[in-house]
Amino acid sequence: MRTQKLNILLVALFLIPFALLQAQESKNQAFYVHEDQVKPSMIQEYEKISKEFTETCKKHNLQDVSWQVAATDTGRYLNISPMENFADLDTNYFAPLMEKMGEKAFGDMFKSFDACYDKHGDYIVYLNNELTYMPDGISTITEGEDYRKWHFLYVTPENIQNLKGKLKELKALFEKKGSKEYYRIYHNGFGNMGDYYVAVLSAKDAGDYAKKSKENDALLGEEGKKLFGEMMKYVSKYETETGGMRPELAYSPSK
Repeated sequence: MRTQKLNILLVALFLIPFALLQAQESKNQAFYVHEDQVKPSMIQEYEKISKEFTETCKKHNLQDVSWQVAATDTGRYLNISPMENFADLDTNYFAPLMEKMGEKAFGDMFKSFDACYDKHGDYIVYLNNELTYMPDGISTITEGEDYRKWHFLYVTPENIQNLKGKLKELKALFEKKGSKEYYRIYHNGFGNMGDYYVAVLSAKDAGDYAKKSKENDALLGEEGKKLFGEMMKYVSKYETETGGMRPELAYSPSK
């Protein structure tokens, strides 16, 4: 979630040159992410404070800002807000809330958050429409499927275009086979160190994800196995995370 330090971001590498990134902004939705890496011993306290903060925002009907929350099983809490442009970073969306709560109460709440983690930070990611496979329409909201599996594909600058080409081939294969396993592809933007794509898959739970994955592997067959092998040649590091969306911690203003 955004604090008064919202516009102070780390100087970082871009996945693609800035001029090209600007050209893509019209078709790729940008998301501002505030990530809290919560201590294992403080997860319950963190969630308690987060719920209180969400309820406070609802009580005062904070406008012009909304966020979804994803949490990984490793204690990473991702507060995700859609962005229209970089000018959004200059706006303190919580100023009206601070006025209504009072500066001291507002500050105390964020001090409570700070006790729950040693590391947190801000960055931007882009939902890549060109590489995403959601034939029924691209959406980050998957009703009834709050479970998430993140596949991180880290890539060196020299292999970005090669990996992107293979991801295009992968989408084409899923389309040809009529796969029922949908995924969204994001790529890193401002505030990230290093380059990566991440594939995000939704399911009802871990069992449902495993079932879909097994069925999809059988559907793609040897052609899919071969393509995944070719794709991994351009990946410098591969990691996965599991977790889910936390709608009780999310916020949208009422009309």
